[in-house]
Amino acid sequence: MSPRDLSGHGTHVASTIAGGQVWNVSHKGGGLGAGVARGGAPRSRLGIYKVCWVGGRCPEVAILAAIDDAIEDGVDVLSLSLGGSAGEEIFGTLHAVLRGISVVFAGGNDGPVPSTVSNAVPWVTTVASSTMDRSFPTVMTLGNNEKLVGQSLHHNASVISGDFKALVYARSCDVKTLASRNVTGKIVLCYAPEMASVRPPRVALRDAINLTTEAGAEGLIFAQNAANSLTSLAVCEGVMPCVLVDFEIAQRILSYRDVTGNPVVKVSPTVSVVGKEVLAPRVAYFSSRGPSTLFPTILKPDVAAPGVSILAAMGGSYVLASGTSMACPHVSAVTALLKSIHPDWSPAMIKSAIVTTASTTDHLGMLIQAEGVPRKQADPFDFGSGHMNPERAADPGLVYDVDAREYNKLFNCTIGLLSDCESYQLNLNLPSISIPNLEDPVTVMRTVTNVGPVEATYRAAVDAPPGVTMSVEPPVITFAEGSGSRSATFRVTLTAKQTVQGGYTFGSLTWSDGGVHSVRIPVAVRIVIQEFVADTS
Repeated sequence: MSPRDLSGHGTHVASTIAGGQVWNVSHKGGGLGAGVARGGAPRSRLGIYKVCWVGGRCPEVAILAAIDDAIEDGVDVLSLSLGGSAGEEIFGTLHAVLRGISVVFAGGNDGPVPSTVSNAVPWVTTVASSTMDRSFPTVMTLGNNEKLVGQSLHHNASVISGDFKALVYARSCDVKTLASRNVTGKIVLCYAPEMASVRPPRVALRDAINLTTEAGAEGLIFAQNAANSLTSLAVCEGVMPCVLVDFEIAQRILSYRDVTGNPVVKVSPTVSVVGKEVLAPRVAYFSSRGPSTLFPTILKPDVAAPGVSILAAMGGSYVLASGTSMACPHVSAVTALLKSIHPDWSPAMIKSAIVTTASTTDHLGMLIQAEGVPRKQADPFDFGSGHMNPERAADPGLVYDVDAREYNKLFNCTIGLLSDCESYQLNLNLPSISIPNLEDPVTVMRTVTNVGPVEATYRAAVDAPPGVTMSVEPPVITFAEGSGSRSATFRVTLTAKQTVQGGYTFGSLTWSDGGVHSVRIPVAVRIVIQEFVADTS
């Protein structure tokens, strides 16, 4: 029962939020990701509450006790890089929000399967994980001098050899296949695309590393359909080079092996590449997806932030780690910065500023993609409103505010103390709209508060979900000095164009002042014929 951080997880996320500036750091001191490390809000003070213990258990009673302690200590922001399975919620966080404390949660690492997002109560900011513009390419040279590129964390000089090694193909690298081949001292290619739908990439990779190491291999080339398992290679470090490749590269290696009597391969040291050459951001493969099973009328996750190969403090070094746990502190840090700029803003206003200014396009102006099988254009169940943009969040123009006492009604719904809960949830003043059962026309109400120039006119731009008509009334809202109110209420009406039992489609509503402010919320709608059947296809 020590207060020390055994695994390093808590240290990693804490230093991401508020770590001081440290020069010349890199992954385990090996040169990968080298540069200056700094937390998102380095002048913040940290109060760290240990709630997770040996074996990975994070008892809810410990979490609730920590929240109570944090409230008593006067914290401004709670950052919780933890959570259970979909449908498991920590309702006690409402006590913090009622006292003006912003709460930020990791959304979970069970993606890309739909309906896996956790920590989906409306009063918290739920964070999805995205990639950043940094990669770690590793060149593999075949015996015919063909050079192919994978990804690795292969930096340890003690396991780097400039020599070619024999190449062995072991399909899925299961126990039986490895036992039937002599892999001792050789580099093993694990390539079994037929298994991709059976075993999650992270599980398959972990097993392949363990089994090839036990079999005496001196290198691993692992083919997978996802690109976000890089930090799983940490167990290879100091043992043997391990390289991730996609199926196309794996097939080229296999084709070389098939026409060569004695196939060999050489793995070069990994290098770091940062900048426009790396397509980013993308929603991480593992990032849990919506909709929320417990609250389908509350769109989750809220926003995405960097959570893949994040370099932060761990133990006596700096280490790359991935997960929504790593994405969460990025949003927590921005939440703290916004609170320092706007100390009178409520938690809902801060969350709204982050959500409504998020970006749906990458650094090249293309729509953000979501990793999966196959990769696809990201939708609100992948990344909420989009990828966080801190500079825009500081000046959002309009915000969607909620009196925290309104959330008590939702809590009462969960324990059966309130009727007409669906109508209440639909009209909760959130910066999103989610209608899971659109049969007859539905009208929802929202209110925006002007936090920009006193005199402003905003016009609504509607991007209706396919198969749905969407109208806004009034379509123009004007704020004038001396009017006595900085808030305006509007109605959004959604009507199905056809009678069909279908899946979700997505759109958005944006209020624009024609200048710097563009206030966008995502819209998710599922048309149904019978409410008790989600999808008959």
